[in-house]
Amino acid sequence: MSAAQPAATIGSTVEVATNSAFDEARLAAYLAGRIAEFSGPMRVQRFEGGQSNPTFLLSTQDHRYVLRRKPAGILLKSAHAVDREYRITKALHEAGLPVAEPLMLCEDEDVIGSIFYVMRYVPGRSFWDPRMPGLEPTERAAIYDSANETLARLHMVDFAALGLSDYGRPGNYFERQISRWSRQYDASRTIDIPEMERLIDWLPGAIPPTEERTTIIHGDYSFHNLLVHPTQPRVSAVIDWELSTLGDPLGDLTYHMMEWFRPEGVDVRGTLRGADLAGLGIPTAEDYARRYCERTGLACDPTHPFYRAFNLFRVAAILQGIAGRARDGVQTGANASDIVTRIEPLAKAAWQAAQEAGAG
Repeated sequence: MSAAQPAATIGSTVEVATNSAFDEARLAAYLAGRIAEFSGPMRVQRFEGGQSNPTFLLSTQDHRYVLRRKPAGILLKSAHAVDREYRITKALHEAGLPVAEPLMLCEDEDVIGSIFYVMRYVPGRSFWDPRMPGLEPTERAAIYDSANETLARLHMVDFAALGLSDYGRPGNYFERQISRWSRQYDASRTIDIPEMERLIDWLPGAIPPTEERTTIIHGDYSFHNLLVHPTQPRVSAVIDWELSTLGDPLGDLTYHMMEWFRPEGVDVRGTLRGADLAGLGIPTAEDYARRYCERTGLACDPTHPFYRAFNLFRVAAILQGIAGRARDGVQTGANASDIVTRIEPLAKAAWQAAQEAGAG
């Protein structure tokens, strides 16, 4: 999907050799019978940068669509569940949340070799760098407030009324997440990282006591997964719902707030650390959290170092999954080898945050 970023563009596409990803003629015939306005001929391009579910831009004379599919190869249990993505986006679109409209789900693996779904293309801007270079301070302020309001709206959705009571397990969100990503790290292990072992031991007993709530959780709520309207400073769509579930909204909020706390050099998304926030028109972490709490009624301290340790650990485990897929010859993006080099620095930064939170 369309995006803007210095030096590179999020959502930029590359040409794929005809039928190198799948049988395009067969797909076009399949879609023509299931999407009312679809009519070929169809051009297929692949979005760059994705490491999880391969994503393609389908262009016809009058319309553009986005196709997300499972990658080929042996996959970790519960990973790459594009059927879950389809289900959550369909429910949220019908509830009026800003998501791309899902049009159809195909569970017949014979069509393109794996299950997939198709959604309507949403034009927009998306940013790796949270400082959003090139924008005016007033525009940055409005985009940040729209991101805050969008997250609050998501967390206020009545998921039971949308038929999503079984979309995840309520309660013990951070314990379940720590267990899940510890298992993934272990299953995908390529080298031994002592800090990851220490975090796996320390995190379960260090969760700050809070009043836990259960809401829909996006799981990767970051500016690179927000499409900002092409000309207006507002979120037009939240994308990439692969990690969504039911859980504690504090999980989404504290992950999103890593924009303020992320150490330099551990993530391609950059950081607000050391930035002149007032000059940029960006709120402080405390002000951003306060506005979210006003909108949702949630009382918490998302700046606690435990959450930095947890979220850095979680990202390291996710990237370790990419390393494991590359090791096993499963389809990954062109920059997989670069991503693998970030795992150990992330683990070290996570352990440093853990020590700030009292880890021995």
